[in-house]
Parts: sequence; structure tokens; C-alpha cells
Amino acid sequence: MSYREDEGRSDDGVVEAVGRASEALEYVERARGHLYSFHQLTGRADILFEEAADLLRDAGEVECADVLESDIVGRNVLDGRWTFQIFEEYDELYYRSVMEAVGELERRFQDGERHVYEARMKERRRTKSRPVTSTGPSLRTTVAWRPTPQEADRWDWNSRPWEASAQGRTHRGGVTGFAVDGSG
Repeated sequence: MSYREDEGRSDDGVVEAVGRASEALEYVERARGHLYSFHQLTGRADILFEEAADLLRDAGEVECADVLESDIVGRNVLDGRWTFQIFEEYDELYYRSVMEAVGELERRFQDGERHVYEARMKERRRTKSRPVTSTGPSLRTTVAWRPTPQEADRWDWNSRPWEASAQGRTHRGGVTGFAVDGSG
């Protein structure tokens, strides 16, 4: 079912409420990402403190190195917890429940469709006569690569190059084509 076919399927107030819950989930996703950042940044800092302690020891500053190693390296960031434990607890106690609750609302009121509120807003706000505000992507916008002239000369244009094996070659940051004959 497409987003445009959902009109009248659910009460506008319910769609708005599910949309608000979906927006809340987006904030939860961002918060979860910040926890990942917190985990990675703190872990990297711990490794750098250990390296600093090694460098101090190599420089003859054994007492300072010992202080870093005993008081900082490997230290809990919360009582009894390293950052991975904070992240895991967040997932188990909060994130999974939020995901399940929003998913249940979407299944119950929107046949499992996500972003129905946003899709309705897009339909209301778009200029229907303009292709840049279409309801979805067109086929012509999904093909982003072109063969180089050298590759085009080697292709058998009666074949289906997209079915040939990719050789992993790139040109200006993107895939330039597939070699049909396997020459790469």
C-alpha cells in the first residue's frame, strides 16, 4: 500500500498521535547515537591515557605513569559500569520498549506503514504539477552511473550489463560500469 492510498484509513487525530510517537522515536534514536559516541569517545580516551602512561614511563616519569594507570586507565565511568554496560542497559530497559510501542501503534493504526503523518504532510505541501515534488522517485533518478568511453566501447550493448559481475572499479567516486567479458 502506498502512502497516498492511506487517506481516510485512520482518523487524522490518530495519525497525528502516531506521528508524534514516531517523532519521539527519532529523538530516542538520536540519543542512542549519542550514547554510541559517548562509548567510543570515552573508550578512545582510555586508550590514550594508557598510551600517555607508557610514554611517561619511557621518559622516566614512573610515578606519574603509575598514577594514570592506577587512577584513570580502566576506570568505571559510573558506579560499577563501563560505557558498554550503560549502552546495553539503555537498550534493554528503554530503547527496545520504545521501538515495540511505536511499532505496535504503526501496526494497529497504519497497517504497519511508517511515516504516514509525514507522507500526508508531503502530499498536502507538494506542488502537484512540479516533478521535483513528486510522490516518489522516478526510474530516471535511480540510475546514477555512466560508463566511461573506454568501457562503453567494450560493452555488448545487446546484453544486460547490470547482470554481469561487478569488477569494483570506480571513477570519480562512483561505479563506472560492469565488464561483461570479465576483463575488468
